[in-house]
Amino acid sequence: MQVAAHEQEEALVVEGLTRRFGALVAVDNVTLRVAPGERRAVLGANGAGKTTLFNMIAGDLPPSEGRIRLFGDDITRLSPQKRVLAGVRRTYQKSLVFGGMTVRDNLYVAIRGATGPRLTIWKRAENQPDRDRTDALAERVGIADRLDVMASDLSHGEQRQLELGMALAHPPRLLLLDEPAAGLSTRERESLMDMLANLPRDLTLILIEHDLDIALKAVDYVSVMHNSRLLAEGTPAEISANQEIQDIYMGRHGK
Repeated sequence: MQVAAHEQEEALVVEGLTRRFGALVAVDNVTLRVAPGERRAVLGANGAGKTTLFNMIAGDLPPSEGRIRLFGDDITRLSPQKRVLAGVRRTYQKSLVFGGMTVRDNLYVAIRGATGPRLTIWKRAENQPDRDRTDALAERVGIADRLDVMASDLSHGEQRQLELGMALAHPPRLLLLDEPAAGLSTRERESLMDMLANLPRDLTLILIEHDLDIALKAVDYVSVMHNSRLLAEGTPAEISANQEIQDIYMGRHGK
């Protein structure tokens, strides 16, 4: 099937995406175009449909209607595993780490899960390249001093850092972050901002975030959802100046 030239130029094209749960329409005819290397925030009040949209992009939920293209390739019906192989990574609202394993082993499993045979990921090798990769990942996300700590003993903020490190274990083309600042302290939020700023610019990043200070400072462009639909798009400055959007965040509009 021939792909239009303008779609080949986009990192992500979400076209007419809809998800129904019985009579409930959680996402209603949403269309997005995200350029390669772009930092995009998806904002909206609780229940606006943001996480359902992410779940469809990542493959955790099939859409009821619409299509999804990643760098020109139609991934609408691909499994989550095949989307990972295509370069899609995501984090969740609640950190998904292996609490009974050390930080080092969590990172090692992420590395092997993305690149190695399934049956060997639990046998952590001690050779220098593998150790160097896990150590480098831990350094990159600010937990190099916690490598031998059990993931269950990490603070909430450190677990978020570990989850981000696992998502970066095999360089993604598209990274989806679902409320990465949720529950973080002021210091941890500052650390998160530094990490996001230091991500390579050829990585396309989309984040859901309720903290407007983080969302609007970390991105190039913003999409706002309301009542399951796309309400507005613009630069952070344009979105900040939009009174309707400010009213939604202050609770003066119904959800």
